[in-house]
Amino acid sequence: MRAISELGEALIFPPARLAREDGLLAWGGDLRPERLIEAYRRGIFPWYDQDSPILWWSPDPRGVIFPNKLKFSKSLGVTIRKQNFEIRADSAFRTVMHHCRADRRKGPPGSWIHPEIVEAYCELNNRGIAHSLEVWQSDSLVGGLYGLWMNGVFCGESMFSLVADASKTALVALGNWMKEQDYALIDTQLLNPHLESMGAEALPRTEFLQQLPKPDEAIELMDFRSIRWSEYTLRKSG
Repeated sequence: MRAISELGEALIFPPARLAREDGLLAWGGDLRPERLIEAYRRGIFPWYDQDSPILWWSPDPRGVIFPNKLKFSKSLGVTIRKQNFEIRADSAFRTVMHHCRADRRKGPPGSWIHPEIVEAYCELNNRGIAHSLEVWQSDSLVGGLYGLWMNGVFCGESMFSLVADASKTALVALGNWMKEQDYALIDTQLLNPHLESMGAEALPRTEFLQQLPKPDEAIELMDFRSIRWSEYTLRKSG
């Protein structure tokens, strides 16, 4: 099995093509904003439990959703209409992360969204790089998702639902908006039945990397709060 690289203080990552078959590329380093931004623009993300060092991954193939291939069922459309959801952005980023941490469907609660991860991504949210889409019902937060914006690619990190289909509603709004704006894709990192039911598919890593910002390209600061997200939940998809 291929050895993985140890990261030092320098903001340098090995090429993603050097990742092991399971996607593990490197270990060590830290979670300062500059390192995280450098990682995501290279198709790399941290994923580890609290008993291990920071582990950096770049799987091949990559799970993605192309906005023009986003799917949702008729029953989901009915649910969205009946539940009277409101979609907001970046109004409760930290709370979204805490709910994702507690979502038992993803395995042991908090198995990878531990406090240092929360603080690191909240700082990225403060800098306009990370964003949350939140699903509200009667002024209660009932679902949502969060991730990083990389110039036309939304690098999804996690999602949660407290009522049926709330997280799917956030994903529908995101996908429909990206489709209208002709943005590239939603990065789901890995595949699972839940995401595949909404159109997620495998993309070779080489093709995924081509969609990310170039080394000398500035990261676009997108104002997610100014978008009327609720208008995108009922538009035709798939």
